[in-house]
Amino acid sequence: MLMKKSKRSCRFIARKFFIAFSAIFFSLGAFAQQLSVSGLVSDTSKEPLIGVSVLEKGTSNGTITDIEGRFSLNTKENAVLVFSYVGYKTMEKKVTSQMSVTLQEDAEMLEEVVVIGYGTVQRKDVTTAISTVSTKDLIERPITSAGQAIQGKVAGISVIQPSGMPGGELSIRVRGTTSFNGSNDPLYVVDGVPVDKIDFLSPNDIASMQVMKDASSAAIYGSRAANGVVLITTKTGQKGAAKVSLNVQYGIDKVIDNVKVLNTQEYVELQRELGNTSLPDGLTDQTDWFDEAYQIGHTQSYQASVSDGTDRLKYFLSGGYLDQKGTLDAAFFKRYNFRGNIENDVRKWLKLSANISYSSTIKNDLITGQGSNRGGVVLSVINTPTYAPIWNPSNPEQYNDNFYGANLTHPLENMERSRNNKQKEDRIILSGSALITFMPELNFKSSFSLDRRNGLDTNFLDPQKTSWGRQHFGIGSDERNRNTVITIDNVATFNKRIAKHAFEAMLGTSYTKSEYLNSWINGTNYRSSDIETLNAANKIDWYNTGTAGSEWGIMSYFGRVAYNYDSKYLLTINMRRDGSSRLHPDSRWGTFPSMSAGWRISSEKFMESFSWIDDLKIRAGWGKTGNQSGIHDYAYLQRYNIQRLAWFEEGKENVLSTISPANLRATDLKWETTTQTNIGLDFTAFSSRLNITLDYYFKKTTDMLMNVTMPSTGASSISTIQRNEGAMENKGFEIAVATKNFQGAFAWDTDFNISFNKNKLTKLMYTPMYEDALTSDHVNAKVVRNQPGRPLGSFYGYISDGVDPETGNLIYRDLDNNGKGGNPGDQTFIGDPNPDFTFGMTNNLSWKNFNLNIFLQGSYGNDVYNASRMETEGMFDAKNQTTVVLDRWKIPGQITSVPRAGFNIKNSTYFVEDGSYLRVKTVTLSYNIKSKFLTRAGITRLQPYFTANNLLTLTSYSGMDPEVNQWGNSGAVQGIDWGTYPHSKSFVFGINVDF
Repeated sequence: MLMKKSKRSCRFIARKFFIAFSAIFFSLGAFAQQLSVSGLVSDTSKEPLIGVSVLEKGTSNGTITDIEGRFSLNTKENAVLVFSYVGYKTMEKKVTSQMSVTLQEDAEMLEEVVVIGYGTVQRKDVTTAISTVSTKDLIERPITSAGQAIQGKVAGISVIQPSGMPGGELSIRVRGTTSFNGSNDPLYVVDGVPVDKIDFLSPNDIASMQVMKDASSAAIYGSRAANGVVLITTKTGQKGAAKVSLNVQYGIDKVIDNVKVLNTQEYVELQRELGNTSLPDGLTDQTDWFDEAYQIGHTQSYQASVSDGTDRLKYFLSGGYLDQKGTLDAAFFKRYNFRGNIENDVRKWLKLSANISYSSTIKNDLITGQGSNRGGVVLSVINTPTYAPIWNPSNPEQYNDNFYGANLTHPLENMERSRNNKQKEDRIILSGSALITFMPELNFKSSFSLDRRNGLDTNFLDPQKTSWGRQHFGIGSDERNRNTVITIDNVATFNKRIAKHAFEAMLGTSYTKSEYLNSWINGTNYRSSDIETLNAANKIDWYNTGTAGSEWGIMSYFGRVAYNYDSKYLLTINMRRDGSSRLHPDSRWGTFPSMSAGWRISSEKFMESFSWIDDLKIRAGWGKTGNQSGIHDYAYLQRYNIQRLAWFEEGKENVLSTISPANLRATDLKWETTTQTNIGLDFTAFSSRLNITLDYYFKKTTDMLMNVTMPSTGASSISTIQRNEGAMENKGFEIAVATKNFQGAFAWDTDFNISFNKNKLTKLMYTPMYEDALTSDHVNAKVVRNQPGRPLGSFYGYISDGVDPETGNLIYRDLDNNGKGGNPGDQTFIGDPNPDFTFGMTNNLSWKNFNLNIFLQGSYGNDVYNASRMETEGMFDAKNQTTVVLDRWKIPGQITSVPRAGFNIKNSTYFVEDGSYLRVKTVTLSYNIKSKFLTRAGITRLQPYFTANNLLTLTSYSGMDPEVNQWGNSGAVQGIDWGTYPHSKSFVFGINVDF
């Protein structure tokens, strides 16, 4: 028994030993098959590349290169590594213990895939006018809105910021103005979600931007694409090691130009000439209003993001804070933003994605221009006499309002009236999609998005400080609005390639619904300034309190068929049909077709001898797009106003509210339609070192939706009706050139674009012309006249032929030949705010770790009506004036270009100036810091930079800035400077960190 047990024990031990030995053997074998790999990745100029993805092929085992371009990785002994980096050709290489890898730049890869409507296409196969906006320098530019990234970067797009106010609205025109009263802004599509504005979007979150300029590319979006489409894709997670990025900016802002004004002695002398005898003797200079009102502004921005990904799951999270304080003390803009993007390959046949974007913005509404403000804060800096103190000498808690009978409000009081005009908006955009792949050729994508905006506009005017506040014992207001837009898209796509023939068919539906709610309340009679809420108002305005709401919806069906033969012969046909609730049921549906074709000449046999030509393609396209913006949600219905009456007053206990018509019913409203034809050429040569794109287009807008002026009958107070009124044309030519001037240790790239556009109003059916823009209370005449045969926004008035040496009056040209100039019959068109061309040029230079970016932008041939000069050089009342009037006419026979005090002021060429300018928009110098210490700390990028914005402006314009329009984003009124908030020169210090 003992021996048997011993034998069994021996066999058991032997078995255990064998197993253990085998485990050690195989583990040693496995260990022997592992290889420790390290290496360096650089470009063709031997510069190390940071952040290159290094992945063991067929596995998730990978890493990225550090700040010195080095990497280390444990792999199988016979593994293959895949090296990939944006802008460079992907390379596969068998592992060795020490590796040196050189990646070749792939210029075409940067634009290899272009996002188009409900799909993507290779850049080489594009048959329409689509431009890509470079986003590589966004994190180094001090821009607050994604729209600023487009300015000067894309041919055919005009971007101006009519006001330099923090958070100021942009005016973006794709190939000219196409609508009179409706919106001229392009449609923005952010990650597939259509939105009307993009001020909520942090530029740091943008991965790519494409602009669809012609109808053949934009028509797939139908009713909302008449003004072009800007497609924005935000950043997503990438497979590899997790990446954390931080961008910090701090900048100072300074007003570009100062305006010199009359001192007290000069001012009194001018007032004596005007017959003003109310001014006492002994007045002296007390206040420099420019120094009191303007300050050094500042901007600070903090943006952080983290991203990561695997074969199946990718995510991107970002958050940021922006604080911009204006050069005028009361002006500010703040934004908090958060974004989360996630993609998950749940199954091989199912991919889910979800995006969330939240932003909270707050700014104030600074009083500038128009109406009784006479130019608001900006002009009151000039118009307030320097003898005046800031505070009332007899009551230091009140702003001074004693100007010896003159109706003036000094700039600090104007800013106090603006200081608490706060506009806050919280916006959340939620979207999700499911992509189902039935087979490699067929997929179906269903998307849902919700865009909700909650706005709160509040105002409080102190009952003591300001004269207007004292008159009402304090004023408070509260206006709230909520806008919700829901969009549901369903799209099926079929792709098939047979030999050299490629086919695509796409069918889809889109449903959009919007709901808008609004309420407002106003109050007066505050006991004190300590409590700034309406709860402290003792009197609520009965007649200025109420609620409102409206809804609209669009149902759409669309499709696309595309044929591609060997990327040589290309054809695309789109069709979209939209129905809008805003239009009359009989005219509710519109059909918007488009087609485009391309011929790659460089692929033909007769081009084989031209080996230096990489690509040569001609394109042609035609299409229709629609517009239904600019009209009321219920424009075709009869609406009514309800006037509440004070039933609580004595004798009115049983009185009923009154009802009156609010509009004239328009039963024949239909789509505003823009038809566009485009012919283009794409040319690439010398191994992609030269790229040229040429485009000619012709756009015609018909059935323009307008507020038509009706003849006055006295029977009704309603003077306008919304109708399909007229027609307009835009035609132009675009050139875009991109060159790689030097490559190697020293690199220099240049991007240049120039755009020519001619706009003309061609037809008005019911009213022969429209007048607009009353620019001065002293001159009771509007300076803009829109009529057929003229560009939109043309200035109208008298031609000034200088100053009469005998009288000191302006000489107005006698055009009606009655022997006397200055009569109504002598008026004519005196200026055009539309430029002959706009342009932009970007130069990128790099040497070793230094990078220099210089961006120039400008406009030529546009006129500006300087209405500010009517208030600062008009010499018609007690307002202070600029030092220009020191050269005014004083005695008979005097030769001067400045008329006498109290001259015969009219809208004339005297106030029309050339608004052409060339601006050094940004100059950015950055440096990539590299050190072993940073590598050991895990920091793959450390890049400090300095940017100068609006560094230099070359212009003959005498105002503070030529890039202005007091009427903001209006299509009918453009290029008028009337106390417009000036742009600033800014200097920004920043740093980018990746780890």
